Amino acid sequence: MTQPPEPVAVSAVPAMAALLQKIRDGDDVAAAEQEILRITGLLEDELNQRSTQVVAANKELENFSYSVSHDLRAPLSTIDGFSRLLEGAVAKGNAERSTHYLQRIRLGVGNINELIAALLAVSRLLRAPLAPQAVDLGALAEAAFAALQEVDPERAASITVQPALIAQGDPALLKQLVDHLAGNAWKFSAKKERAAIAVGSQAGPGGETVYFFKDNGAGFDMAHAEKLFGIFQRMHVSSDFPGIGAGLSIVQRIVARHGGRVWAEAELERGATIYFTLPGA
Repeated sequence: MTQPPEPVAVSAVPAMAALLQKIRDGDDVAAAEQEILRITGLLEDELNQRSTQVVAANKELENFSYSVSHDLRAPLSTIDGFSRLLEGAVAKGNAERSTHYLQRIRLGVGNINELIAALLAVSRLLRAPLAPQAVDLGALAEAAFAALQEVDPERAASITVQPALIAQGDPALLKQLVDHLAGNAWKFSAKKERAAIAVGSQAGPGGETVYFFKDNGAGFDMAHAEKLFGIFQRMHVSSDFPGIGAGLSIVQRIVARHGGRVWAEAELERGATIYFTLPGA
């Protein structure tokens, strides 16, 4: 039985040198040339993969630079503004206003802490090694919704989870993915008299498995769908639905690390469905 070709060694230079020497010596020239072509092809494939990774890393760096320069600037401006007001209130001996300004400053500090924590979480996702195995997304979803229901036991919700919803991937990262998607479905359906949430899978193009989280909540305007998975991008005002807009960005990065894709369909006040694939790590 013919054995499959071995992958390129860590350093292909010595192997290439040995093969070239064989050609010069006239030893099995055809086989040596074929092996050189094989190694060259594998090196080209690896170079293309590395180039793709560099492009993705540069894009990620751009996103981080934007977040640091733009998203962190807003709470810093808030802190600066209220600290100036606090200075004036203290000078006038206005204790009530001073307390109010201190509360706003603390809120700004809290926002910065949340933003930094989200940035660090995304950064860790890009560096953490994967340990892919079979993972039951349905079991993870049931556990996530049970925890959410425990915090809000009076909430009326109909939750349907497909049993044995098996996917291949890193268990820790897929738990984060499910927790974020379950949390979003729960949060954005909070204003409905009875939330309706479904988790399952369906057949996609070419026989691939497409997983989904569907809710009947606030939804969003599909005209802005391209912003949905950007870090700190929000589709609703924080007074209606709290959060900093990092959850779906983390979901997108987890899916991308597994070689999959993620997209959404929604309609205002009629809910949203997040779809994703997980072809494997």
